[in-house]
Amino acid sequence: MNRGDTALLVVDVQGKLVQLIPGNEQLVWNIGRLIDGAKILGLPVLATEQYPKGLGPTSPALGEKLGNIPAKMAFSCGECGELFEELGQKGIHRILICGIEAHVCVQQTVHDLLAAGFRVYLAVDAIGARGRIDYETALRRMDSAGATLTTVEAALFEWCDVAGTPEFKQISNLVKQPPPI
Repeated sequence: MNRGDTALLVVDVQGKLVQLIPGNEQLVWNIGRLIDGAKILGLPVLATEQYPKGLGPTSPALGEKLGNIPAKMAFSCGECGELFEELGQKGIHRILICGIEAHVCVQQTVHDLLAAGFRVYLAVDAIGARGRIDYETALRRMDSAGATLTTVEAALFEWCDVAGTPEFKQISNLVKQPPPI
């Protein structure tokens, strides 16, 4: 991944559901660092909400960083296809995904994006599910389908590429932030 060919996709991190995810504070914190890092480096940041009428809006800590977030009813973000058409037109063919839930909206989105020809990366420490077995099984399925597993810190430094730049210093500060509790 690099800043010229990669986008970040935040999948359905809505308040009512994210509260049910074990380790949700760490999850939201990691997603926030990805959003901040993407913005520092000029990567496109996309987000979706699954049935916000029922699940509520995106977690406030993230919503304020994201701006306009399209709603969807399908589990896959492929329903918001116009987002991905624009990326292709800009030469962006890699997408780093974070969000919830691993075995539903994240997984179905990953399979659709792979089928559409995108190279997909998963920030495993910024993806969650209510159940551990669902999380682990979904990661194995997505990995075997061709998605690449990574972490928040690895992705941030991979996007940055080199040390010694003003952006590197900002990314380094994101990495050094102490995690919540």
